[in-house]
Amino acid sequence: MSIDKNFYNQASSAKLGWDPSWFGECCCFDEELVVAVKKWQRKARLTADGLVGPMTYRRIWTERESLITSDTLHSNFTTVSSNNHIVHNGNHYPIDWDAVILWNDENGLKTKSGQYYSFAGKPDRKPTMFVNHWDVCLSSKSCANVLAKRGISIHFCIDNDGTIYQLLDTQHGAWHAGGRSWNMDSIGVEISDAYYPKYQDTYVKRGFDPRPVWSGKTCHGSNLKDFLGFYPVQLEALKVLWKAVHRIHGIPLECPTDDDGNLVTTVDPRCTKNEFSGFVNHFNLTRKKIDCAGLDLVGLLDQVKVTL
Repeated sequence: MSIDKNFYNQASSAKLGWDPSWFGECCCFDEELVVAVKKWQRKARLTADGLVGPMTYRRIWTERESLITSDTLHSNFTTVSSNNHIVHNGNHYPIDWDAVILWNDENGLKTKSGQYYSFAGKPDRKPTMFVNHWDVCLSSKSCANVLAKRGISIHFCIDNDGTIYQLLDTQHGAWHAGGRSWNMDSIGVEISDAYYPKYQDTYVKRGFDPRPVWSGKTCHGSNLKDFLGFYPVQLEALKVLWKAVHRIHGIPLECPTDDDGNLVTTVDPRCTKNEFSGFVNHFNLTRKKIDCAGLDLVGLLDQVKVTL
């Protein structure tokens, strides 16, 4: 089935708020714009179809944001308002982390109504999986903006400085994993990381240390080019969040492994069929995703178990 690419891009622009000028073209949604989008997609190592879909939009958003020289999105870890609770079904539960910002706090990140499955006033939701994502954005604030424009949602974000944002009560089902059944049975986090090494200088200009560069990682049987990894403070925040979610929801501190105990680095049928209970990476659900390749779920979960 053929797609009217000009109509598609015009509808995408109206929904997401991008402009043809982002790709060096005038205001017209024509064949020249399609060619320009394809050229940009090839440069970004994306499928060059000329369509500004969600993946292309997120990448072009991050590229444009990296050109901003003022550090308007960075909140210092030592100065954020202190809060050490997360919320499930309207109830506050303790978390061993002093930099947690809820959606109704000052500077909180919010989820738009109609962009999640609401279970307000209903029996406690019983999620069985926790899904880890990286946001391919330069900050959690930017990630929240992208999610809002795309009409999807997430429960938590972990910013570059380790701040944990809760955007949605875990009683509700966030639209983050790609399939209704996965969304209904899971909790999700977006860990801030622009992924591409070309953004390393942007982090330094914004006052951060250089990000770790992860090399030799594989996903779905393919070797990945070097990419930016997570800051140590983000991994510490992630472990604390896992621990809190385990205590509240009883999600087992387990991850998909093979018979030798090694982490499964591709789609796991147990996850896709909702037959696995534990902590997974997004790539365990679909071959369309590679997040969070390189994240040592086995080792990190072992560290969490020691603290219980």
